Amino acid sequence: MPVVLIPTPLRPHTGNLDRAQAAGATVGEVLGALGDQYPALRERLFDGDELRRFVNVYVNNEDIRYLNDLATAVAEKDEVSIIPAVAGG
Repeated sequence: MPVVLIPTPLRPHTGNLDRAQAAGATVGEVLGALGDQYPALRERLFDGDELRRFVNVYVNNEDIRYLNDLATAVAEKDEVSIIPAVAGG
């Protein structure tokens, strides 16, 4: 199963896990399965069926926005990273 890296700000919603495994053939399926395990995390990642605009997702250091977005294929040993956007001044 692909490993999902959980950033520090989202860890309270996963029982303080820094990584989790979730089944799926695409990024959308993996994040959906993760959201099923941790419903509070789903609320932080998705607005309906779409990723929130401040959530960036990478598969093996490749931004899914430049691949196939949520339809990006993932393999058994892939690493999916969730990177929340940071703003400030």
